[in-house]
Amino acid sequence: MHIAILITNTDFSEFAAARPDDGEKFATLLGTARPDWRFSPSWVCKDDFPEDVSAFDGLVITGSPASVTEDAPWMLRLKKLVLAAIDRRQKVYGACFGHQLIARALGARIVRNPGGWGHGLLPLHRVTPMPWAIGPEQMRFYGSHIEQVAEAPKGTDIVYEGDGLPVAGLMMCDHLFTVQHHPEMSHAFICDLVEEYADVVGPKVTARARESLQEPADRSFIGEEIARFFEWGR
Repeated sequence: MHIAILITNTDFSEFAAARPDDGEKFATLLGTARPDWRFSPSWVCKDDFPEDVSAFDGLVITGSPASVTEDAPWMLRLKKLVLAAIDRRQKVYGACFGHQLIARALGARIVRNPGGWGHGLLPLHRVTPMPWAIGPEQMRFYGSHIEQVAEAPKGTDIVYEGDGLPVAGLMMCDHLFTVQHHPEMSHAFICDLVEEYADVVGPKVTARARESLQEPADRSFIGEEIARFFEWGR
């Protein structure tokens, strides 16, 4: 398969530059599960869009520190691209910002997390069966977010719930799949991110995140599930 990775990450700091970008992270995650797949990254946040997204077997929309509520021009263009892909039932997977942008494009509200930052290792509970799922009912993801989707858009089903996070993942038939958290992050990266964000999120959130990271995320299950999503029904 040939997957387009649409990079929305607007962090161009020294911290980000010293580590693999989101295109590399997702290619590693999915390439580990499917070594023969090809991945083509496009920096859509820099207005670099693929010439023909319909030519790909599937799309991945990454996370970002930006807020989808900003409605920057590149975000509006990406929303139109997503809606067109959904209309033609092209496989679309969204993580964090990608999850929120897809939900917003479909009419959902994006709100501040009532409980504050979700940060570190965050468990999600599967609430709707997915035919491509192979992992346990409770999956542990790395995550970092201060906004969330308020309700499931029309035509979608909620697939994951978390603590204070009623819409932690969505699906639409077998061509749309999203999650609020970051399946692509490695343990080393999230540990570094927690320290980098310590002044942003505050000492209590940082201490809780550090404590959570004594255990790893379920990356092997997560990567396989995403790969099976792209394969399902083909």
